Amino acid sequence: MRVFKFGGASVKDADAVRNIYRILSGLPEKEELVIVVSAMGKTTNALEAIYRKAHQKEDFAPALQACRFYHEDIAQLLFPEAGSPVYADIAQQFQELEQTLATLQPDHWDQQYDQVISRGELLSSLILHHFLQSQGISNFWLDCRTCLRTDSTWREGRVDWTFTESQIQATLPAILQKQIIVTQGFIGGTEDGFTTTLGREGSDYSAAIFAFCLNASSLTIWKDVPGLLNADPKLFKEVTRYEEVAYQEAIEMAYYGASVIHPKTIQPLANKCIPLFVKSFLQPELPGTVIHDCQHARIAPSFILKQNQCLLSFTAKDLGFISEQHLSAIFQAVHEGRLKINMMQNSALSFSVCCDYDEDRVQQIKKKLEDQFIIKYNQPLHLFTIKNYDQESIQRLTQDREILMEQRTRLTFQFVCRPSETLAG
Repeated sequence: MRVFKFGGASVKDADAVRNIYRILSGLPEKEELVIVVSAMGKTTNALEAIYRKAHQKEDFAPALQACRFYHEDIAQLLFPEAGSPVYADIAQQFQELEQTLATLQPDHWDQQYDQVISRGELLSSLILHHFLQSQGISNFWLDCRTCLRTDSTWREGRVDWTFTESQIQATLPAILQKQIIVTQGFIGGTEDGFTTTLGREGSDYSAAIFAFCLNASSLTIWKDVPGLLNADPKLFKEVTRYEEVAYQEAIEMAYYGASVIHPKTIQPLANKCIPLFVKSFLQPELPGTVIHDCQHARIAPSFILKQNQCLLSFTAKDLGFISEQHLSAIFQAVHEGRLKINMMQNSALSFSVCCDYDEDRVQQIKKKLEDQFIIKYNQPLHLFTIKNYDQESIQRLTQDREILMEQRTRLTFQFVCRPSETLAG
């Protein structure tokens, strides 16, 4: 029994959907398989823009229509016949989306965000389900919100593992004996029927949850790269593919922001020693990378870039030393503001944190702490991480950059800098 996860790039258009069919056509008959799919192309970004316009009482109709046309155009290329049930499913999804957008309330930003943004995965999984069915691959469309239970931490739902595992094990094996399953990544459901999301790029995590609960033999994430690389090929001129990587190494890469893997993906797989394959949907015959329980020598340095960062600095108004009491207040505010710290540094008179920039959350923290601290911040900034660094790799990235903060440990070097014309190198 295996789990496949296809990301947005692998379902971005009709040809990409047809390519998934070609990959599945090469599998053995009666393969027990769960397919987890992301939203098509840049749909999540489009839905975010629509949601923001609707929340601000701006005209979102043209953007919503463009999103609908995008999905309908893909469907028309895949289903030339007018009577396909896919068109009714697409229409229903957009009808429900319009109803949600028409009833937004100003004080429930995160909760309503999840109800809107989740439509992307529902649409893509329905289109893939119908296309595979039309090509003779019998499959069951699963609404994952019925079995993947989370709490109501909107936009970062925390999984109820007890309910989720029991529900998946009680319902999916019987289906898998007859046909493969197509379901959604990124989303879940609360006990009272609301939709939640697991955090941006959370479809990898969804696939790992299904793999864990079903005791899968493996999870394969299909990407537009030939495996796990030591750098993003869109940003770095020279990259190296890792043949194999240990779980712990992959967890640290994901934590620091490696774009190929969602940070929460590895742990449930490691707990059951389920190997994770990262393979190219463009060249499925290539071996890719396997992440599993192994030991290897120190691997090539990995270069990780996180953009849209903010450097927040807190100084006590009485110019006293930064004490544990000060740190407690800062951490409490950051926790309540749900701001993720990627790097931090303490000095005698100030405490600085580098975090993903979110204007609303930064302002919330400033408002909460402005009576105690002088607060300054810079953005947008870049955070570079070099895992398994050497002197050459440090020189390669830091040369000619204005560095605002840096740290190093035995294996990791990080620095925050201002953006430059050359993102990486």
